[in-house]
Amino acid sequence: MDIIQRRYNLLGDFDKVNTYLRDVYSIETLNSYLLQPFFEYAHTHPAFNHKLTHRFGLWEENNEIIGITCYEMDIGECFISTRNGYESLLPEMIKYSEINLSANNVLTIWIIDKEVSKRNLLQKMGYKMIHSERVTIFKYNNKFIEKNIPNGFSVISLDDENDFDKIDDCLWYGFDHGPGPSIGKGLEKLDDRIQMQSGPNFRKDLTTVIKAPDGKYACFAGMWIDKKNEYAYLEPLATVPEYRKMGLATIAIAEGIKKTEKLGMKYCFGGVGEFYQAIGFETIGNRELWKKEL
Repeated sequence: MDIIQRRYNLLGDFDKVNTYLRDVYSIETLNSYLLQPFFEYAHTHPAFNHKLTHRFGLWEENNEIIGITCYEMDIGECFISTRNGYESLLPEMIKYSEINLSANNVLTIWIIDKEVSKRNLLQKMGYKMIHSERVTIFKYNNKFIEKNIPNGFSVISLDDENDFDKIDDCLWYGFDHGPGPSIGKGLEKLDDRIQMQSGPNFRKDLTTVIKAPDGKYACFAGMWIDKKNEYAYLEPLATVPEYRKMGLATIAIAEGIKKTEKLGMKYCFGGVGEFYQAIGFETIGNRELWKKEL
């Protein structure tokens, strides 16, 4: 049967793509870091451009996805993934991305350094690497750092308490967005936080909050899992500046690791900063960003 190329349908194809991403996952290439939890988390993020997801490209054979090109948050960047044996589609997929996913006549493409053939193809097609960052995991057969929680603080999950206003404050200050959160109260302020819990695989019980003595949320750590491939994915992680250097993020991650290990996960993806190296995450490769001016 012929290969069919078509556009992504946000409502109709979301689950189908999630299944594809689980099926093609490999610890070696990481699908250019197009992980299933990464894809789902992006769809619930307030910065995600839902209006242009029809520009994502899907390639199918026998009604089965064999390739996808998409962005994380918005046009200008993209990820390109194929099933094994369909790498011959890559030039066509890159050309499609240049037309549909570029911005201001520029396209950047993420790959993993172990994807040598994809890297060689990008060079051949005029792309240059402009950025590289580590991909880190913590393997659960290692012992994670144990820290005592400071007096007056407590560890809870969103099953225990799910205060959108406190979450908004924690993430706003924790990601250094400015001197004060968005103005106002009620749903208008909290829409982003409600949306971020809308993913079908979002788990309140796996989301850890460190609560300060005054009741505010000092640290927030979200955790996702891919049951098929037995890994956890940490996102987001934020600590309010006044509560940093107290070990709260380490405690929150440890809680998430304990919970996901009980569910059968073998390792957890972390971030790129030195913090992750210091608490036992190891580098398994590098994400590379390749750019072309069209």
